[in-house]
Amino acid sequence: MNPVRHSDDRPKRRRIEREFGVPFPGEIVDEARWTRTALKKLPESGPLDWRDLFGRDAAKIIDVGCGNGRYLTGSAVWRPDHDHLGVDILPVVIRYATRRANQRGLTNIRFAVIGGQELLERHIQPHTVSEIHCYHPQPYHRPEDYSKRLITSRFLALVHRALRPGGKFFVQTDNAGYWHYLQSVMPHFFEFQPQSTTWPDAPRGRTRREIIALHHGYPVFRGIGSSRSGMNESALLDISSRLPPPLFDAGAPPGELDRLEHA
Repeated sequence: MNPVRHSDDRPKRRRIEREFGVPFPGEIVDEARWTRTALKKLPESGPLDWRDLFGRDAAKIIDVGCGNGRYLTGSAVWRPDHDHLGVDILPVVIRYATRRANQRGLTNIRFAVIGGQELLERHIQPHTVSEIHCYHPQPYHRPEDYSKRLITSRFLALVHRALRPGGKFFVQTDNAGYWHYLQSVMPHFFEFQPQSTTWPDAPRGRTRREIIALHHGYPVFRGIGSSRSGMNESALLDISSRLPPPLFDAGAPPGELDRLEHA
């Protein structure tokens, strides 16, 4: 006679989400194991206390303009020995990011609503971060909005200041004008290496926008910068003051790509 298998003995089905057919990193766990990953209040002034936030000292990763948190959540899943902070100026995407990180029971990740430059300028101590990521910063297509562009020489100086010696800055865009600007200014702060293929850890895309762009044949430009040594804050500010602002022509908005991303 075959033994009776009780319902609670059955193997549980894995709960995996997908975006455009690509699995979202991590697995949704039982609700009792959900965490709280929203950082609702940053210090009014002064640096962020990472030890107070995560209860340990670990390698630190920041994702500026993290969107729905796809890349950072995956990094937190696969690198539990690293602590992660994702920021974006849009509360709606941070709500998506925190919900998904919460549902995966992650304790090594937090999300906050704040601009990337403001975060680096006010709340990150120099030479404390191992990696900073910035994927698909908004190019702003109208000339009257050019001043809103995130990646300027001043921003790159702040990235360099935040990184530990040899720290990495990962950048990605689907806008050719932005990419040409980055290629002209990045080498002043970093040993800059374009990435000619997709990221090895995510051949179908690290971010929601990259997944869509690849699927529909849009070009995506990627690069990694390793912070140059021997540059103090005074030197960084001097270099940034002499470099051109990002006043490039971003071309016409990729209407189909934007529509698909926000569908």
